[in-house]
Amino acid sequence: MAQVLEKPVQVKAPVSPAERTARRRTLLQWIAVHALGVAAALFFVLPFVFVFLTSLMTDSQALSRDLIPHTWQWSNYHKVFDTPGFLTWWKNTLIYAGLGTVLTVVSSIPVAYALAKFRFRGRNLSLMLVISMMMLPPQVVIIPMYLFWAKQLDLSGTLWPLIIPMAFGDAFSIFLLRQFLMTIPNEYLDAAKVDGCGELRTLLRVVLPMARPGIAAVALFQFFYAWNDYFGPQIYASENPGAWTLSYGLESFKGAHHTDWNLTMAATVLVMAPVILVFFFAQKAFVEGVTLTGVKG
Repeated sequence: MAQVLEKPVQVKAPVSPAERTARRRTLLQWIAVHALGVAAALFFVLPFVFVFLTSLMTDSQALSRDLIPHTWQWSNYHKVFDTPGFLTWWKNTLIYAGLGTVLTVVSSIPVAYALAKFRFRGRNLSLMLVISMMMLPPQVVIIPMYLFWAKQLDLSGTLWPLIIPMAFGDAFSIFLLRQFLMTIPNEYLDAAKVDGCGELRTLLRVVLPMARPGIAAVALFQFFYAWNDYFGPQIYASENPGAWTLSYGLESFKGAHHTDWNLTMAATVLVMAPVILVFFFAQKAFVEGVTLTGVKG
């Protein structure tokens, strides 16, 4: 008869009080270290979760105290897209944010490069002027600017008064790029000039590839600003619904659906989603560009 081999039973050694105390101390240390981060994450995430869940509720449930939809109404997003003018707001916002970002980056890079790498009389004064422009609120000059664009150039009711000035640089973008370009060693520029590169070719072939994180950070800042801008479209484009952006159109949508909170929340999600997705995919370059800025003064 075949002998049946019995598997020996392993008896776990009892946990000593010292080991229990060490495990408890490790757990408490982990909670203490991560509690603030978890609380901060919940503080920022829960409002988005609330908005998203409310956007999928029925009209009656959105006015109740329920937090979870009984039936997931994905048709709310279809109703928002069918709202007259919503797609036009999308198009205008993409033009404003996209074109404005390109113009700002292209016009700010040469100025930032000159302030960072050139030695000329009045450079520090020019930098102080750029910084002073950052401190000037746009509301201070809005009246003369509106009179110039609306009365003299007759561009009221359009987004061009907001887009055209971006072709002449932005003080914050220039300063941020200048601080980043200061971190690029001058030896790379000297080597390019020894090889026969002029200033423009050095900028295009050497500086720009090395400054991609800083450029990405500036582009994201400008894109987010233009996408969320409410003040500018309200001043220049409020009289023409065909020139409204999403930020200004959302206010009109909210007024027309003041009792339909599910549709209002669905429109809010559609306005926020592109910004969140752009930051999610570009956060590495954004964080690198911001953290490396200001290493050198």
